Amino acid sequence: MLLNIVLWIVAVTLIAAGLVGTVFPALPGLPLIFCGAWVAALIDSYEEIGVGVLIVLGVLTALGMLVDWISQALGAKKAGATKLGILGSIIGTFAGVFTGFWGLLFMPLVGAAIGEFIDHQDLLRSGRVGFATWFGMMVGTVVKLGIAFTMIGVVVAAWFI
Repeated sequence: MLLNIVLWIVAVTLIAAGLVGTVFPALPGLPLIFCGAWVAALIDSYEEIGVGVLIVLGVLTALGMLVDWISQALGAKKAGATKLGILGSIIGTFAGVFTGFWGLLFMPLVGAAIGEFIDHQDLLRSGRVGFATWFGMMVGTVVKLGIAFTMIGVVVAAWFI
């Protein structure tokens, strides 16, 4: 009984951390939700949350991660980002983690623009690349959030229905 309580705390904590991780780039959001669901499935020996549900969640996890990477890369590529622009975006993303919500939201844009400006010394191009990279990241985040809530819904439905 005590073990089940501890496992439920672990499962819920992983799922909650995963939900936060869908918008906070330092945490692997969708994989954490998947792990939380797997722990929940273990609690009752896969009776409520079966292997089929875990396969669906695994596919959703992979799909969400793929969409996230592709959306950012397409945003940067469409604007003609160079390696320094992309590197700037990555650095901006990590800097944003330590600067609060607004930093998390806008530092990737600033980082991409700075990296691109260092490479080309063209302010207009730098701004365009920064915005496109940021927009791709936002699209990826929205898709990841949708998939995260879908995954949580699948777990809840499997458990209670």
